[in-house]
Amino acid sequence: QAQLVESGGGLVQAGGSLRLSCAASGRTVRAYAMGWFRQAPGKEREFVAAITWSTGTTNYADSVKGRFTISRDNAKKTVYLQMNGLKPEDTAVYYCASDQNYSSYIPPARPGPYDFWGQGTQVTVSS
Repeated sequence: QAQLVESGGGLVQAGGSLRLSCAASGRTVRAYAMGWFRQAPGKEREFVAAITWSTGTTNYADSVKGRFTISRDNAKKTVYLQMNGLKPEDTAVYYCASDQNYSSYIPPARPGPYDFWGQGTQVTVSS
């Protein structure tokens, strides 16, 4: 069984911060990498950030570089997304996902390689 449970979403004003958490259990604890994606109403799901469990190698979308930071706690099998300087355009449902197999040194930015997905957590940024 594989399970990813996100938490930490909510409503925040522009310029504010939130920290999302993703707890992995079952098969997902042996994943190669973990990623965060988001989907706004009427838009396609887009990559936000990713990190490998073993080396901590990260990958970020250009739109969040310098504002968001992804990290992991191997002991707790939890991945975090610290979001600072939030903008209204960051409003979306944020999903955590696990990539079970090594594909490249840099964790992938495409949804395709990710095998398991969480249920999502809503982030709303007001202007």
